[in-house]
Amino acid sequence: MFFVFFLLASGDLFKRKLVKLAGPSLEKKKITVQILDEINTQIERVLIVRVITSAVVAVATWVAFMMVGLQQPGLWGLAAGVFNSVPYLGPLIVAAGTFVVALLQFGTLPMAIYVAAISLAITSVEGWLLTPWLTSRTARTNEVAVFIALIFWSFVWGIWGTLLAVPMLVIMKACCDRIDDLKPFGELLGE
Repeated sequence: MFFVFFLLASGDLFKRKLVKLAGPSLEKKKITVQILDEINTQIERVLIVRVITSAVVAVATWVAFMMVGLQQPGLWGLAAGVFNSVPYLGPLIVAAGTFVVALLQFGTLPMAIYVAAISLAITSVEGWLLTPWLTSRTARTNEVAVFIALIFWSFVWGIWGTLLAVPMLVIMKACCDRIDDLKPFGELLGE
């Protein structure tokens, strides 16, 4: 939290420093500014996608739990939407909570498992289908690249890798699109 605070408080200090480090030529400085602006735009789009997918999870969970007859479906939908931003652990917390509530409400183990499975199914469809598709559209990357980045970085760094996979992919693509020697790799990552 402190890192983010100090980074935001520094304003455009690091942007100016990176432009200065790019070298004396105006062309290199211009390319550096373009890369940084592209990264800014792409990260903003990725965050908007996260908000949209969390809202979709919240609404889908609310509707599904209302149809099943679970008490307080709106509350569980809201919880599912909020916890959706926490990879792996968030959906498990919601599934465990709904399992306990369904067990207490319905009194049967199969119904409790069914309710928890609904919760996990919604977040799974969102996480492995909807998010990569929307991210690829907004970040101008292909779905396969997003999916591979999610799998690779989740394997390497776990939860942190899942959180950082798409931003790192977007940053890499923005750099590749602006650096001549890396343009073929940028093309590979693109739509």
